[in-house]
Amino acid sequence: MQELTFETLIAVFEEIFGRGLFWTMVVGAGLVTLAYLYVLIRDRAVSWRKFLLAQLSMPIGAIAAVLFVQRMTHSQFSDLGGPVDVIVLLGVAVMGAIGMAILVYTTEALFGRRRNDTAGEP
Repeated sequence: MQELTFETLIAVFEEIFGRGLFWTMVVGAGLVTLAYLYVLIRDRAVSWRKFLLAQLSMPIGAIAAVLFVQRMTHSQFSDLGGPVDVIVLLGVAVMGAIGMAILVYTTEALFGRRRNDTAGEP
């Protein structure tokens, strides 16, 4: 492989996850992102209670993402071969944590009970 292109990355992800699951995850991530942007525009302020709950969920998202990728690639922690593998694993964990935080904040904002808990209010 001479060059790493966007098309190559998509082909690799389709091979790892399967075409259907990969594109389902892409569409799901897009929908959650749009819902998150809608919530931010609608509320015009960050709810610090929802933000705290979202931050507390981040370790769960990190662990879930790492375990999901390991399951899909049929690998174990003992298969880590060097620093690059550890960096990729940490990247997966970070992305899982951020994704979980966005998902929790958005879900709480859309479906949680409505109360005025914006910045600075007790």
